[in-house]
Amino acid sequence: MEETISLKEIFEVIKKRLLLIISLIVAAALIAAVVSYFVLTPTYESSSMFVVNQKEQEQSSQQFTTNEIQTSVDLINTYNVIIKSPAILEPVIDELGLDYSVGQLESNLNVSSAENSQVVTVTATNADPALATDIANTTVKTFQKEIPDILNVDNVSILSEAELSGNPSPVSPKPLLNIAIAVVLGGMIGVGLAFLLEYLDNTITTEKDLEDKIGVPVLGVISHVSDDDVQVNPFQSAPKQSRRGGDLDGAQEKVN
Repeated sequence: MEETISLKEIFEVIKKRLLLIISLIVAAALIAAVVSYFVLTPTYESSSMFVVNQKEQEQSSQQFTTNEIQTSVDLINTYNVIIKSPAILEPVIDELGLDYSVGQLESNLNVSSAENSQVVTVTATNADPALATDIANTTVKTFQKEIPDILNVDNVSILSEAELSGNPSPVSPKPLLNIAIAVVLGGMIGVGLAFLLEYLDNTITTEKDLEDKIGVPVLGVISHVSDDDVQVNPFQSAPKQSRRGGDLDGAQEKVN
């Protein structure tokens, strides 16, 4: 027979283990806050954009064929790959004097372009906001300088350079987001652990537990009586009987 659980039982389990759930939520939030503010290194982003110009004959034409549009998109995709190649990144490392390998610098660069757009955005990420700005600008300028020799084309123009703001804000970590995620995860883990402990708890504490265990109804309950609950009420008059007995003995002595 399949066992079912009602909403009332769910709330009872949560209420029973509420302290455990709250403790896990608070602990998860504190750990996320400590890691976000004191362990993780803040990183900053800076972006520079360039545009791929159309050739003169393309600009004078009034319509573009599908093949021409696809060729332009493929060319931009090619540019995105070339920007992150050693042919571009090695001169950037030499110019800025970076203690990076080409692979390390590549991991700090992101090149993107909107669909069917001639604008390409180069984004640099670094723990130093000023260095992130220099990497983005130097990469685009180096690409503009080297692309005529690589593809024998000269159709790249810088649209906007990366600028360092007066009060740059890090893009990661995001403490509030991390804490919110930790609270949700802590609550989920706490609720799951509460139901796990309830499932593993096979002690019999109520009449219903006994009925569920043996499958027969409970006819009666014998209450537990402690020593403090026992009152010697029948013997409270014993002292009086003792006194009466003493009086009788005294009377008998007088008679004798």
